[in-house]
Amino acid sequence: MAWRELAGLEQDKLSEAWNAWLKSCERAASMAAPLAAVCPQVRALSIASAQEQQDWLKSRMQPYRVESLQGESRGLLTAYFEPLVDASRTPSAAYSVPLYAPPAGLANRKPWYTRQEMDTLPEAQAALKGRAVAYVADPVDALILQIQGSGRIRVAQADGSRRNSRLAFAGTNEQPYKSVGKWLLDQGLVKDASWPGIKVWLAQNPQRQQEMLWSNPRMVFFREEPLSELGANFGPRGAQGVALTAGRSIAIDPGSMPYGTPVWLASSGPQTQLQKLVIAQDTGSAITGAVRADYFVGWGAQAGELAGRLKQPLQMWVLWPK
Repeated sequence: MAWRELAGLEQDKLSEAWNAWLKSCERAASMAAPLAAVCPQVRALSIASAQEQQDWLKSRMQPYRVESLQGESRGLLTAYFEPLVDASRTPSAAYSVPLYAPPAGLANRKPWYTRQEMDTLPEAQAALKGRAVAYVADPVDALILQIQGSGRIRVAQADGSRRNSRLAFAGTNEQPYKSVGKWLLDQGLVKDASWPGIKVWLAQNPQRQQEMLWSNPRMVFFREEPLSELGANFGPRGAQGVALTAGRSIAIDPGSMPYGTPVWLASSGPQTQLQKLVIAQDTGSAITGAVRADYFVGWGAQAGELAGRLKQPLQMWVLWPK
């Protein structure tokens, strides 16, 4: 495609995308050879002006419109985020929902126990004893952490301060993922299956909370990582092995596009208008097909509100070295 097809290029803050691109170049060995070959030039342009970066893109890279095998150039954009949840090191009446590290013997039994079995079977509970990384107050917040695959916890210290750390993905029970939103929709219980909508329904139907949680048999296990001042400015590590950049990293189907690919993303809908350069740095079980992306929006409540509602049309153009 011609560069003029990429509406909004002149207005994009390319330096933000460059920071994400540099992170991919830190893992050049995980990139397709033509993309890895331009990394030295990407690094050299890291402090260049927006105009210099734009001129280099146009001279060195060629846009290709992404299409499905059926020739369809319009697909679906969703979003994900890194939750931030208050937590405790010890269980209490206020903090009673455990977040677990992988249990011993997880690799020897596949699939492992379902979410319901973990809550009810003595042998599953015995395997999880002593494996809680932290405890949170709300089981729905725990579920959101597990679905997102990582998050941040804010733990109260003895002096009254709070310290943040990151819970990184460390494995699953290998059970199939089932959407609680779809479970609610299929039963005609809600019309709004976003997380805000689900929480409204739960407030009205607290007696059905456990039933809803058990409708998703998959459980994600975590490992805790310290969160430095620098690390707090970036998201968790994506599938490429680099820290995600809010607003500039996307999850893609790696069978359709290699990690580290620069992508021009365009999406217009009720939640947001996007015309920007992003980098393919992650994947997810629900991200399948060529014209499909999950947009990393950052962390915290505001990001969660957007991620919970974003579902709108998408077009993508891969930028590939000439």
